[in-house]
Amino acid sequence: MVSADSTSLTDRQIEVLELRERGFTQQEVAEEFDTTGSNVSAIERAAEQNVEKARRTLELVRTIRSPVQFSVSPGTSFDDLIASVYSHGDEAGIKIAYCRPDLYTHLYEVLEECAKQNELMAPVDIGITNEGGVRVFSEDL
Repeated sequence: MVSADSTSLTDRQIEVLELRERGFTQQEVAEEFDTTGSNVSAIERAAEQNVEKARRTLELVRTIRSPVQFSVSPGTSFDDLIASVYSHGDEAGIKIAYCRPDLYTHLYEVLEECAKQNELMAPVDIGITNEGGVRVFSEDL
């Protein structure tokens, strides 16, 4: 079994996730640990929240470590956001790894929760990697 020492998960959360991945129902896991299905559900939910927090932390660090970084204000249209990405890439001598339609799709998929009618509703931090990748972080995601 994997040790929780180097993760943000508890040993119990790992055990529950492992059993659920192996196809156990919450009730079967509850019986295995001599607890209730509600308790297993709470453990699983807390584990998923820890995983999501770790994912967001990783995305923030990747954005921070990008050689090109800039912030975008709420109210910015996706067209202006895309133009800004290409402009910042050009200034740094980095070729963006996406054609315009693909970049639009990428950004919209990542920022869908922060957008309404082709406009950002929350502040967003953008990072551009040396390889032309575009990283996105927003506290509202």
